Amino acid sequence: MTECAHNLTIKAVLTKEAKVEALLEKHHALMRASSPEESCHVMTADELRASGAMLFGAWEGNELLAIGAYKAFSYHNVELKSMHTAEKARGKGIGKVILAELLNQAKKAGAQHAYLETGSCERFLHARILYETQGFQYCEPFGAYTHDPWSVFMSKSL
Repeated sequence: MTECAHNLTIKAVLTKEAKVEALLEKHHALMRASSPEESCHVMTADELRASGAMLFGAWEGNELLAIGAYKAFSYHNVELKSMHTAEKARGKGIGKVILAELLNQAKKAGAQHAYLETGSCERFLHARILYETQGFQYCEPFGAYTHDPWSVFMSKSL
Protein backbone atom coordinates (compact mmCIF):
# COMPACT_ATOMS: atom_id res chain seq x y z
CA MET A 1 0.00 0.00 0.00
CA THR A 2 1.36 3.41 -0.99
CA GLU A 3 0.30 6.80 0.33
CA CYS A 4 0.72 9.53 -2.27
CA ALA A 5 -0.40 12.94 -3.46
CA HIS A 6 -4.09 13.85 -3.54
CA ASN A 7 -4.57 11.96 -0.23
CA LEU A 8 -4.71 8.77 -2.28
CA THR A 9 -3.86 5.32 -1.09
CA ILE A 10 -2.84 2.95 -3.85
CA LYS A 11 -3.09 -0.70 -3.00
CA ALA A 12 -2.95 -4.00 -4.80
CA VAL A 13 -6.34 -5.60 -5.34
CA LEU A 14 -5.89 -9.22 -4.36
CA THR A 15 -9.51 -10.31 -4.00
CA LYS A 16 -12.81 -9.38 -5.60
CA GLU A 17 -14.04 -6.07 -4.20
CA ALA A 18 -17.41 -4.66 -5.22
CA LYS A 19 -16.15 -1.14 -5.99
CA VAL A 20 -13.27 -2.47 -8.05
CA GLU A 21 -15.54 -4.84 -9.96
CA ALA A 22 -17.97 -1.98 -10.68
CA LEU A 23 -15.24 0.34 -12.00
CA LEU A 24 -13.78 -2.45 -14.12
CA GLU A 25 -17.25 -3.10 -15.56
CA LYS A 26 -17.60 0.61 -16.44
CA HIS A 27 -14.19 0.52 -18.09
CA HIS A 28 -15.04 -2.63 -20.02
CA ALA A 29 -18.36 -1.18 -21.27
CA LEU A 30 -16.71 2.09 -22.34
CA MET A 31 -13.95 0.29 -24.22
CA ARG A 32 -16.45 -2.04 -25.94
CA ALA A 33 -18.48 1.00 -27.02
CA SER A 34 -15.38 2.80 -28.34
CA SER A 35 -13.91 0.26 -30.76
CA PRO A 36 -15.11 -2.51 -33.05
CA GLU A 37 -15.08 -5.89 -31.32
CA GLU A 38 -12.15 -7.24 -33.36
CA SER A 39 -10.09 -4.17 -32.38
CA CYS A 40 -11.05 -4.03 -28.70
CA HIS A 41 -8.47 -5.63 -26.42
CA VAL A 42 -10.03 -4.84 -23.04
CA MET A 43 -10.13 -7.66 -20.49
CA THR A 44 -12.87 -8.42 -17.99
CA ALA A 45 -12.02 -8.58 -14.30
CA ASP A 46 -11.98 -12.38 -14.46
CA GLU A 47 -9.75 -12.35 -17.56
CA LEU A 48 -7.32 -9.99 -15.82
CA ARG A 49 -7.09 -12.30 -12.83
CA ALA A 50 -6.74 -15.41 -15.00
CA SER A 51 -3.88 -13.75 -16.93
CA GLY A 52 -1.91 -13.18 -13.72
CA ALA A 53 -2.24 -9.40 -13.99
CA MET A 54 -1.45 -7.32 -10.92
CA LEU A 55 -4.38 -4.96 -10.35
CA PHE A 56 -4.17 -1.77 -8.30
CA GLY A 57 -6.74 0.71 -7.07
CA ALA A 58 -6.33 4.36 -6.10
CA TRP A 59 -8.53 5.18 -3.13
CA GLU A 60 -9.43 8.42 -1.38
CA GLY A 61 -10.83 7.16 1.90
CA ASN A 62 -13.44 4.56 0.95
CA GLU A 63 -13.90 5.94 -2.56
CA LEU A 64 -12.22 4.18 -5.49
CA LEU A 65 -11.03 6.82 -7.97
CA ALA A 66 -8.88 4.85 -10.42
CA ILE A 67 -7.68 1.40 -11.37
CA GLY A 68 -4.86 0.00 -13.42
CA ALA A 69 -3.06 -3.27 -13.97
CA TYR A 70 0.07 -4.73 -15.48
CA LYS A 71 0.73 -8.23 -16.70
CA ALA A 72 3.87 -9.93 -17.91
CA PHE A 73 3.84 -10.88 -21.58
CA SER A 74 7.48 -11.90 -22.02
CA TYR A 75 10.70 -11.97 -20.05
CA HIS A 76 11.21 -8.54 -18.39
CA ASN A 77 8.28 -7.00 -20.31
CA VAL A 78 4.88 -5.98 -18.97
CA GLU A 79 1.76 -4.65 -20.59
CA LEU A 80 -0.35 -2.02 -18.87
CA LYS A 81 -4.05 -2.90 -18.85
CA SER A 82 -7.34 -1.42 -17.69
CA MET A 83 -6.12 2.06 -16.84
CA HIS A 84 -9.30 3.90 -15.87
CA THR A 85 -10.13 6.94 -13.77
CA ALA A 86 -13.66 7.37 -12.46
CA GLU A 87 -15.45 10.07 -14.43
CA LYS A 88 -15.85 12.46 -11.49
CA ALA A 89 -12.12 12.21 -10.69
CA ARG A 90 -10.81 12.99 -14.17
CA GLY A 91 -8.59 15.99 -14.79
CA LYS A 92 -7.09 15.92 -11.30
CA GLY A 93 -3.84 14.08 -12.04
CA ILE A 94 -4.98 10.77 -10.55
CA GLY A 95 -4.23 8.85 -13.75
CA LYS A 96 -0.65 10.08 -13.57
CA VAL A 97 -0.38 8.90 -9.96
CA ILE A 98 -1.65 5.39 -10.60
CA LEU A 99 0.44 5.11 -13.77
CA ALA A 100 3.57 5.99 -11.78
CA GLU A 101 2.68 3.37 -9.17
CA LEU A 102 2.09 0.70 -11.83
CA LEU A 103 5.48 1.42 -13.39
CA ASN A 104 7.16 1.42 -9.97
CA GLN A 105 5.57 -1.90 -8.99
CA ALA A 106 6.41 -3.48 -12.35
CA LYS A 107 10.02 -2.37 -12.03
CA LYS A 108 10.20 -3.80 -8.49
CA ALA A 109 8.92 -7.09 -9.94
CA GLY A 110 11.82 -7.13 -12.43
CA ALA A 111 10.28 -5.55 -15.52
CA GLN A 112 12.62 -3.58 -17.76
CA HIS A 113 10.07 -2.34 -20.29
CA ALA A 114 6.39 -1.39 -20.10
CA TYR A 115 4.13 -1.52 -23.15
CA LEU A 116 0.55 -0.57 -23.78
CA GLU A 117 -2.10 -0.59 -26.45
CA THR A 118 -4.67 2.19 -26.54
CA GLY A 119 -7.15 3.55 -28.99
CA SER A 120 -6.27 5.77 -31.92
CA CYS A 121 -9.54 7.74 -32.04
CA GLU A 122 -10.33 11.08 -30.39
CA ARG A 123 -11.85 9.41 -27.28
CA PHE A 124 -8.36 8.20 -26.32
CA LEU A 125 -6.54 11.50 -26.88
CA HIS A 126 -6.21 12.34 -23.17
CA ALA A 127 -4.84 8.87 -22.44
CA ARG A 128 -2.26 9.19 -25.22
CA ILE A 129 -1.22 12.62 -23.94
CA LEU A 130 -0.82 11.22 -20.41
CA TYR A 131 1.40 8.41 -21.67
CA GLU A 132 3.45 10.77 -23.86
CA THR A 133 4.07 13.18 -20.97
CA GLN A 134 5.24 10.27 -18.82
CA GLY A 135 7.91 9.21 -21.31
CA PHE A 136 6.11 6.60 -23.41
CA GLN A 137 7.01 6.53 -27.08
CA TYR A 138 5.05 5.13 -29.98
CA CYS A 139 6.23 1.72 -31.12
CA GLU A 140 5.34 -1.22 -33.31
CA PRO A 141 2.78 -3.78 -32.14
CA PHE A 142 4.16 -6.07 -29.43
CA GLY A 143 3.31 -9.51 -28.14
CA ALA A 144 0.37 -11.00 -30.05
CA TYR A 145 -0.88 -7.62 -31.35
CA THR A 146 -0.86 -6.76 -35.05
CA HIS A 147 -1.23 -3.47 -36.91
CA ASP A 148 -4.77 -2.12 -36.53
CA PRO A 149 -6.02 1.35 -37.48
CA TRP A 150 -8.01 1.46 -34.20
CA SER A 151 -4.91 0.91 -32.05
CA VAL A 152 -1.68 2.67 -31.17
CA PHE A 153 1.17 1.03 -29.28
CA MET A 154 3.54 2.68 -26.86
CA SER A 155 6.50 1.61 -24.74
CA LYS A 156 8.82 2.91 -22.06
CA SER A 157 12.05 1.60 -20.58
CA LEU A 158 11.90 1.25 -16.83
